[in-house]
Amino acid sequence: MAGERVRLDQPREPRRGLLPRWDPEAFGRVSERTARFLGTGRFIVWMSVVIVLWVVWNTSAPADLRFDNYPFIFLTLALSLQASYAAPLILLAQNRQDDRDRVNLEQDRKQNERSIADTEYLTREIAALRLGLGEVATRDWIRSEFEDLVGELERQRAAATDQPAARRHAGHREHARADERAAEHGPNAAEATHEQPPRGGAARGRGRASRDGSPRGTGGPRGPGDAG
Repeated sequence: MAGERVRLDQPREPRRGLLPRWDPEAFGRVSERTARFLGTGRFIVWMSVVIVLWVVWNTSAPADLRFDNYPFIFLTLALSLQASYAAPLILLAQNRQDDRDRVNLEQDRKQNERSIADTEYLTREIAALRLGLGEVATRDWIRSEFEDLVGELERQRAAATDQPAARRHAGHREHARADERAAEHGPNAAEATHEQPPRGGAARGRGRASRDGSPRGTGGPRGPGDAG
C-alpha cells in the first residue's frame, strides 16, 4: 500500500456499492420499448385473452386442477403487480420523450435564430445591391442613349443634305422672279437688264482719263481759239 502511488492523470476508480449498477441509457430504452408495447392494441387483446382463460379455467375445470378459485385473488395480485410496474415505466418513457422534445425545441429555436439572422443579412445585401445598381448603367439605359444619339445623328445628316437643295431651290426662285419681271416690262427691258454694264466701270474710266491729262468732255483737244 505504501509503495503504490496515486495517479492524478487518471480518473479514480468508482467505489463498489451494495446496489447493482446498470446503464441508464439501456434501462431507458427498455422502458420506452415496454411502454410502447403497453400502449398498443396487441397488449390489450392478449391481456383480455389471458384473463378470460384464467377465469374460465378456474370456474369450469375440476376442483383439484384449479389454482385460483373465486374471487381470483392471485389474478388480482398479478394485475396489480403489472399496473404497479407499468406506471413507472410509462412515466420514465414520458420523461425521456420530454427531454428529447426539449432538446429538439432548443435546436429548433437556434435554427430559427440562425434563419432569421441569415434572412436579415440577405435582406441587407439585396438592399445594398439595389442601391449599387441604381448608380450603374444598365443595358436598357445604354440602349436608350444609343438610340437617342443615332436619332440626333440622323437629324443632323438630313439637315446637312437638305441645306444645298434649299439653296438651289432659292436660286431657281430668284431666276424665276427675274424672268417674270422681264416678261412684264418687255424684251428690251430684259436685254437691258442682262446687258447693263456695271456702274463702277464708267467712273473708273473717267478717273483714269483725268489722270492722263485728257479733257473731261467727249470732244478732241481744244485750241487757243476755242475758248469762246
